Amino acid sequence: MSGSIIRMSMHLRIVLIIYNLLLPLALLLMLPGYLLKMLRRGSYGRGFGERLGIYSARTIEILGNMDRPLWIHAVSVGEVNIAKKLVAALRDIDGGLSIVISTTTPTGFAIAEQSDADLAIYNPVDLWPVARRALRVINPRALVLVEAEVWPNLVNGAGRRGVEVSLVNARLSLKSERQYRRFRFFAAPVFSMLTRVCVQESEDGERWKHLGVANTGIMYLGSIKYDSQGVIEPAEATGFRELLAGFLGEGSRRILLAGSTHPGEEALIGNVYCRLRERFPDLYFMVAPRHVERLEQVLADLRSVGLKPGLRSEMGSHEAGVSGQHDCLVIDTTGELGAWYYVVNLVVIGKSFLANGGQNPVEAVFADRPVFFGPNMENFAALVDLFTAYGCEMQVADEHELENRLTVALDLAENEQPMVEQAKKAMSVHRGAAQRSAMAVLGE
Repeated sequence: MSGSIIRMSMHLRIVLIIYNLLLPLALLLMLPGYLLKMLRRGSYGRGFGERLGIYSARTIEILGNMDRPLWIHAVSVGEVNIAKKLVAALRDIDGGLSIVISTTTPTGFAIAEQSDADLAIYNPVDLWPVARRALRVINPRALVLVEAEVWPNLVNGAGRRGVEVSLVNARLSLKSERQYRRFRFFAAPVFSMLTRVCVQESEDGERWKHLGVANTGIMYLGSIKYDSQGVIEPAEATGFRELLAGFLGEGSRRILLAGSTHPGEEALIGNVYCRLRERFPDLYFMVAPRHVERLEQVLADLRSVGLKPGLRSEMGSHEAGVSGQHDCLVIDTTGELGAWYYVVNLVVIGKSFLANGGQNPVEAVFADRPVFFGPNMENFAALVDLFTAYGCEMQVADEHELENRLTVALDLAENEQPMVEQAKKAMSVHRGAAQRSAMAVLGE
């Protein structure tokens, strides 16, 4: 064994010792908050044993009947949706492959259960004995981590068992890179254990290389999240159209939807809508707040700008829209936004005006709708640059520019929206990313 390899091994060992000394203390500090979540939400207690690597007899039996499954870990809803697309691509390549998806949140678990994976479980906490037991019980042929979930004990344990570890749809923002580079002594040995890192953007390769990933293990495959291959209109969209037609009554209406809004944005975009409907009386407004638990404040903010909101959960129970009692609609049900994008005419993405980071606009783009978002899209900077390069002009500086851009879009016929066609061309660079990632994971 060469001196450099010995030093690297010692470096990793030191990092893991420090990590395993500090992690139990961190978990103890987090325990009260976790227990409070369990009490508030109820569903957090489900699968508690699985989080400790303790599996039911039924789960062990299912795993025992598998021929060394491929294990995909996806932390929450967004990552699980990526995992679902990856599973579909894996099935296209090898229909007999056994696949397990693990996740951290109850909502993510519910989505994972609806995927084509053979089994959904909760991810084990990264304590050394827990990770070791989970690896022994699952006995994976390969471990796939989605976006940024690199757990040291799990990755190290997989490597010691000869299991390849892939990070797919790898995400590394400038902020994250700066933080990792600041603590490179701890980060580099962990990232060096990865067999391959499938990056979304070509320029990300150098960032991962500087953090310890071998150059030969870095692959530019595009974004699975932005891959339009296999994307079709959700079946629920047809029912939503019928429901909305009954709610709004006779007459054709164009719909402006503000999706994944954060505090203050309902009123901001609502104000824009109030001015627009003076010129476009057929325009109707819908809001889908990112966090439904904010419902009372959302309703209060909409009323403060002169609107009379109704609730999606009450649609069909009475003819509220027909009677003129409501002039906008709040989607207070979860898991439906992706389908609603296909029903409306124009979309504004939230968390981009009065909050930082932005929300993912791609689902609305896939629905072939004109999409607009504010100046704060830091979490999707590369995507925004891509759209801008293709002349999509989705980003606006403030509510006044938003009003002007929406006015232009409303003046155009539905089949004369140049932004939609340019957005399709922009997204084509990621088409096939799920298939390419699946082939990489399988070593093909």
